[in-house]
Amino acid sequence: MLVKDCMTRHPVMVPPNTPITEAQQIMAENNIRHLPVAGDGKRLLGLVTRQRLSLKPDAMASLDVWEITRYLSELKVGDVMLKAPDVITIEPERTIERAAKYMTDHKIGCLPVVEEGIVVGILTEIDVLRTFQEILGLPAEGVRVTVRMPDREGEFAKLTTVLARYRLGIMGVGSYPSPRCPGYYDMVLKIPRVTVIEIEKILGDIPDQEIIDIREVV
Repeated sequence: MLVKDCMTRHPVMVPPNTPITEAQQIMAENNIRHLPVAGDGKRLLGLVTRQRLSLKPDAMASLDVWEITRYLSELKVGDVMLKAPDVITIEPERTIERAAKYMTDHKIGCLPVVEEGIVVGILTEIDVLRTFQEILGLPAEGVRVTVRMPDREGEFAKLTTVLARYRLGIMGVGSYPSPRCPGYYDMVLKIPRVTVIEIEKILGDIPDQEIIDIREVV
């Protein structure tokens, strides 16, 4: 899947002269944690997060309540935002796994999606998690089975050949290196309209492959 297939289109954005109190209200009303700051033509100028809107205690310690109120009323989004050159962004044609790597490498919760500097969407960690669920077929009922196989040519073909023989479909699939088993891969499949007992019989006798987990998902 590509970023354009998973991102939130037409995200809520604000101009840099927006008061931070208004930005906080917008984020609360829309239940969002990231707010792109855009100029004319939706050109990205910066990014505001809930963390950027948090006021430092040491900045407030010497002020009385009236001074704090005046300080907050004068503070604008442009004063606290992460400016565009420092914002990690991604293009809509990049892959979702590359986006996930950017987010984990930089320990960030979102990526503004841009084309030639123009904001066309936003990808959050929630979007990535939702996509992961869809890849593995979680929204639909079926049998989830994990098959461990050697990391060599032809092993996946053996598995799909057996599935085809019994006319079984796959609604979700994923693979990863087997934990603590060098040279092996675990293949996770979501198979609809079948029982656990049937899958155990069908996949249980594939040479050099082993079912290490199987369960019904409803």
